[in-house]
Amino acid sequence: GFFGRPSMLPRHMQRLGRDWIAHRNGSQILALNSPVSSCMRWAGHYPWASFPLPVPVDFSANWRLPPFFGPWRQFQNFNWQLDNFKQSSCFHLPNPSMKSEGEEPLTKKRRLSGQHDASAPEEETNFSNQKEALCLSAAENEEKHSSKKETVKRHWEYFCQHSRTMKIFENKETDQSNTESEAKFDFTVMSYNILSQNLLEGNSHLYKHCRQRLLIWTYRFPNILQEIKQLDADVLCLQEVQEDHYRTEIKPSLESLGYHCEYKMRTGRKPDGCAICFKTSKFSLISSNPVEFFRHDIPLLDRDNVGLVLLLQPRFHYKTNAAICIANTHLLYNPRRGDIKLTQLAMLLAEIASVAPQKDGTFCPIIICGDFNSVPGSPLYRFIKEGKLNYEGLAIGKVSGQEQFPRGQRILSIPIWPKKLGISQNCVYEIKQQQKEENAGEKLEAAKLDNTQDTVIASEKLSSKLQHHFKLSSVYSHYFPETGIPEVTTCHSRSAVTVDYIFYSAANDDTAAQPGAEDSFHGGLKLLRRLALLTEKDLWTVNGLPNENNSSDHLPLLAEFRLIER
Repeated sequence: GFFGRPSMLPRHMQRLGRDWIAHRNGSQILALNSPVSSCMRWAGHYPWASFPLPVPVDFSANWRLPPFFGPWRQFQNFNWQLDNFKQSSCFHLPNPSMKSEGEEPLTKKRRLSGQHDASAPEEETNFSNQKEALCLSAAENEEKHSSKKETVKRHWEYFCQHSRTMKIFENKETDQSNTESEAKFDFTVMSYNILSQNLLEGNSHLYKHCRQRLLIWTYRFPNILQEIKQLDADVLCLQEVQEDHYRTEIKPSLESLGYHCEYKMRTGRKPDGCAICFKTSKFSLISSNPVEFFRHDIPLLDRDNVGLVLLLQPRFHYKTNAAICIANTHLLYNPRRGDIKLTQLAMLLAEIASVAPQKDGTFCPIIICGDFNSVPGSPLYRFIKEGKLNYEGLAIGKVSGQEQFPRGQRILSIPIWPKKLGISQNCVYEIKQQQKEENAGEKLEAAKLDNTQDTVIASEKLSSKLQHHFKLSSVYSHYFPETGIPEVTTCHSRSAVTVDYIFYSAANDDTAAQPGAEDSFHGGLKLLRRLALLTEKDLWTVNGLPNENNSSDHLPLLAEFRLIER
């Protein structure tokens, strides 16, 4: 049967499933001439639509009833109004992403390629063999059943365009060999704060809900490594990577999986840092550029956070000079110090701006991963997404949005950071300023340039506007579109919020990109799919984080991109 395990289902559900299939076949919902997009999903507990949608969609049914109705109850009252979906809308029907003890996820797959391939074996999460058929699967569940109880299921969310999808349907071969003379390079990127053992033990109040045995490193590391193996990303951006564990266990383990690893440790006493690891089969290293946010000569910058910026060369056969810039950071946590957070961010952006320019003056595609210790919609988040921020009158405690009633009341100074940092309000290095500082005859210079410098500082004081030159989209949408319930990336005793992100420079035809992300790239990045996040409620069904299977207090973020070179 369509549901995979009919015997386990209540009779009314078996009947409903048969009725639905009959209705489906009768109205040729999934046939080529259908008005409904091919990007379709059916089954289970977790409703979901690609977001943002290419066109407005009329969701006439309430897809997510409160979970106490049970996973099946919603279908009893469900009124199928498929005609209401507009032409070319790209959506997913509800999909099973949760498996708690009393729930059985639906695993049977159905292809939309014309044949009803009911006998297709289940696949493990494996990207390489699904490249061309991204939009062709329905009710797909790539993850195998976990042998342990109480696991949280996460599913893939696909982004596809109606026109291109139909083309794949009609003739897969031509689509593969000739996509408007574009050379395609698909790759996956993970951002994961793995929770350093040192910080876990220093903040034990955050993990009171956890059983002690789940918190020891010898239990946690095999789980984290297993997760990394299973998700098999081409690029890993890891935060809270403890130096001794990195040296003795993490780096050797990842190298044996085919990764090359670059690492930057924090500058203070806390022995963790950021790592970027990439599959040597997919990329070669052009340059590795660590960024230290601590500056002994600048009182504002007294925190030891760091960033890392790599320039990678894709190993593909068409073009030798292509490059991708991957940045990773973990910004200061302190919710009251938005002034430091914004300055750290500016330092990272300045480094990216110095690493990413191409010969023709445009930037190569950029991906910025990390734990930004800021929530969606906050001024810091909006600055990343919109490329500008007027911070006049903004309290330092409101920059990150972490606190509902911020305690940092002091207003941001204008400018936020001193001139001697050598970074402009446009978040680029001021080359002349740097050269001037390095000059041995600094005092003579300073005397000569005193007047002009005063006017520059005065004019900058008037401007409370920050800017950067990248047009960035977020891989995740931060809210489930039908319910408005927030996604979370971290969940422990004190809070459950989104603070981790993957930002990317979107290609012009990327349907997943947010409005305003039209860019200055020749080509760029197109988001193909992402691993769905969860709600706080979902995570507390498995006792929050860390738990038996998920050994960090953060979830891994994972996305697949296509590099488009025109």
